[in-house]
Amino acid sequence: MTKTFLHVGCGPQRKHGTTPGFNTDAWQELRLDIDASVAPDLIGTMTDMSSVDDASVDAIYSSHNIEHLYPHEVPLALAEFRRVLKPDGFAIITCPDMQSVCALVASGQLTEPAYISAAGPISPLDILYGHRAAMAQGNLYMAHRCGFTWQSMNDALRAAGFPIVASVARPEAFDIWAVASNSPRSEAEIHQLAAQYFRM
Repeated sequence: MTKTFLHVGCGPQRKHGTTPGFNTDAWQELRLDIDASVAPDLIGTMTDMSSVDDASVDAIYSSHNIEHLYPHEVPLALAEFRRVLKPDGFAIITCPDMQSVCALVASGQLTEPAYISAAGPISPLDILYGHRAAMAQGNLYMAHRCGFTWQSMNDALRAAGFPIVASVARPEAFDIWAVASNSPRSEAEIHQLAAQYFRM
């Protein structure tokens, strides 16, 4: 039976740009974004997904958008994630890793390229506050308003009521990947989800 994952803050991305775990015939993608210009299936925000029914999706994929919230909005968004997930559902969340980014800042490399993306060179300043080139062109949806370390991401997910969480920080990629289950699972089960749905 086909399962549905909610692609939160999808931007122009489609299913094939998520992770190998979701990019299969077993999953149907439902795209949600605040920006109508990217033609999402649903228009909404992470803090108000009222267009999505309670307990209606099997999984959530949220890539590099939770950092666009203000800190006080993060619990609201995670509560929305839990609301729309089925009881046995799970969320995959990825975002910048402030610890590795700030290490570059501390070494004086605030505006030096940390890596080269499809959109061009990305500096710690872009990772901290949002992609400057996109914002200069008027896309202020790209602004960043908060950030996470591996520990603070775990703490936020547990505070939101997710019974079990597994996450990893990748300093070489300046990012964090987390999986949060809406129901109790064993350590082996949550790590199996991570192995299947993280893009490493």
